[in-house]
Amino acid sequence: MGRGDLTDEQWAVLELLLPKGTRAARPPVWPRRQLIDGIRFRVRTGVPWRDVPIEYGPWNRVYDLARRWQRDGTWHRVLTRLQSLADAKGAITWDLSVDSTV
Repeated sequence: MGRGDLTDEQWAVLELLLPKGTRAARPPVWPRRQLIDGIRFRVRTGVPWRDVPIEYGPWNRVYDLARRWQRDGTWHRVLTRLQSLADAKGAITWDLSVDSTV
């Protein structure tokens, strides 16, 4: 596990929010957790997709998952749900600011 990869506790929460596979096929070669850590690596470091380390899976598989979930709204749904869970725990302080001059 890399320095910026998901912890077991973070993965346990996130895994419940991810869409379930609909196709009955052979098991995936690259686990979702590994691919998501690859997406997070790319977003965190800003490297080109082709430079995502192979330990996260093939760069094109990491990219395909990121784009597919971006297009179908999965990332937005996950973010909204994580925010609501954090808000319910009191981990988010919501500040209202009209603009910086007020």
